[in-house]
Amino acid sequence: MALIQVAVPDIGEFEDVEVIEILVAVGQRVAREDSLVTLESDKASVEIPSPYEGVVREILLSLGDLVSEGAPMVAMEVADDARAGAGGLVVREKGTPEQARATVTGRPRSGDTARRAGDHAEVVVMGAGPGGYTAAFRAADLGKQVTLVEPEATLGGVCLNVGCIPSKALLHIAGVMEEVAELRDQGVSYGDPQVDLGRIRSHKDGVVGTLTGGLARLAKQRGVEVLRGIGRFANPNALEVETADGVRPLTFDAAIIAVGSRSVDIPDFPHEDPRVMDSTAALELGEIPERLLVVGGGIIGLEMATVYHALGSRITVVELLEVLMTGVDRDLVRPLHKRLEARFENLFTGTKVTAMTARGDGIWVSLEGEGAPAEDRFDRVLVAVGRRPNGDRLRAELAGVHVDERGFIPVDERCRTNVPHIYAIGDVTGPPLLAHKATHEGKTAAEVIAGLPAAFDPATIPSVAYTDPEIAWMGLGEEAAREQGIEIRVAKFPWAASGRALGSGRSEGFTKLIFSATDRSLLGAGITGVHAGDLIAEAVLALEMGADAEDLSLTIHPHPTFSESIGMAAEVAHGTVTDLYLPRSRRKPG
Repeated sequence: MALIQVAVPDIGEFEDVEVIEILVAVGQRVAREDSLVTLESDKASVEIPSPYEGVVREILLSLGDLVSEGAPMVAMEVADDARAGAGGLVVREKGTPEQARATVTGRPRSGDTARRAGDHAEVVVMGAGPGGYTAAFRAADLGKQVTLVEPEATLGGVCLNVGCIPSKALLHIAGVMEEVAELRDQGVSYGDPQVDLGRIRSHKDGVVGTLTGGLARLAKQRGVEVLRGIGRFANPNALEVETADGVRPLTFDAAIIAVGSRSVDIPDFPHEDPRVMDSTAALELGEIPERLLVVGGGIIGLEMATVYHALGSRITVVELLEVLMTGVDRDLVRPLHKRLEARFENLFTGTKVTAMTARGDGIWVSLEGEGAPAEDRFDRVLVAVGRRPNGDRLRAELAGVHVDERGFIPVDERCRTNVPHIYAIGDVTGPPLLAHKATHEGKTAAEVIAGLPAAFDPATIPSVAYTDPEIAWMGLGEEAAREQGIEIRVAKFPWAASGRALGSGRSEGFTKLIFSATDRSLLGAGITGVHAGDLIAEAVLALEMGADAEDLSLTIHPHPTFSESIGMAAEVAHGTVTDLYLPRSRRKPG
């Protein structure tokens, strides 16, 4: 394989033509003649095709750049024998990305602007994760002049770059592999899977690149200016942004803090050893270890354990508490626990890692817990014991913004901090640390700044564990209700009675609805099973709309589907279900 640079071909008399679209992403495989970029002059726009089949390894220009013949566009990995017939395109081998970028003419442009000293923004947004870019885009849509401060090269934050999106791309692969393996029981067999880590990484990176590239275009279309650097407060009306060219001041009328969170490190663990990974490192798929220890039985740890198990690792999970995924009703977790016990090498709850040492032959750990060995060796370790907010990294005290002892920034229902013109959204404001919470808070903050009567006051925020099976829940949990002394009526529909679940070979799940014992209004829901994360949205809407058991039971669901389990669980509560047998005392009279 050869790594080459593909440059702008002869485009006639045109010079300094603007790049208006980048049509490929890092990691994306392209065929010969697939379009790479779109250029636009004052007379015409033209798509520039690739002369090769290969994989894009780096984008060497940006939206808004002015380019001429010979300017590098992308670095591509191509087969050694695939370089014949490059047509009119200029191909340059070797050279560093910095040398390549030096040939591209830059200019100030919306969407990726190096701001000048003394700049001012009506709204400055600190952090370009789901909450941050949503806030920036909504504020721009409402007529505000917006600057988005982001230290990373791409927009999207942890979620799009090293969290939600790449993990779901890998979980999809793991899920398909599990489904194929389970087809043996239904009469269809294939050979053992051949895992190509390079292509898996390319697929993952391609998904991420498509989404982050799309965000860059959306920022440009809205006129949102992106300032690359680390923003910290200088006073209540100004930031100091540490950029590659030095520290630059930026004053503002209103600020939105959207700086997110980071992985928690355990003191005395050898985090400097690359074999001891956090979730970001685990998503890089540097290798598939023979034995992987996952420290932490929460959502992130179990999702990554699912991926690595499917790809061939022997998994041991150690959780300090007595149950996996603490805070979730135990009956929802039980089917997952049973499935993982059958697949993983070990699953230890109520167990503590008391020591960890990096040696030449692996990572040695000392364990303390019932059934766990006193010492064991692993090829790699994933530490996934939670996340902590980044509120302690802003010099918030210089702006007078209150940050609590854990690093969270308290806000009111309008997302305002104790400083009225400074807002905060997302992980930094407190649990739940979820992207979909952040996006809705981002819209609220932007709308309040624009003078609209907005408030963040959801009836519930759903949560999903993208394990196998998935677990999703929202509203009031059964265990929480009983602890609070709230009288409830719990209705369950087992997927063992679902034709769709049986036909799919996945009948281990169930749907649970929690209603008020007095007026049968919906209070909460939990679903365990495949696609639970997609199914929970109906229950969220029902809660927001004040639905009761009768409303849900009379809603006609398509058959046969997993979604009809929600209607059938409501029928259990309403006393009208016919797909299960109810005692006469629980039936609704005619």
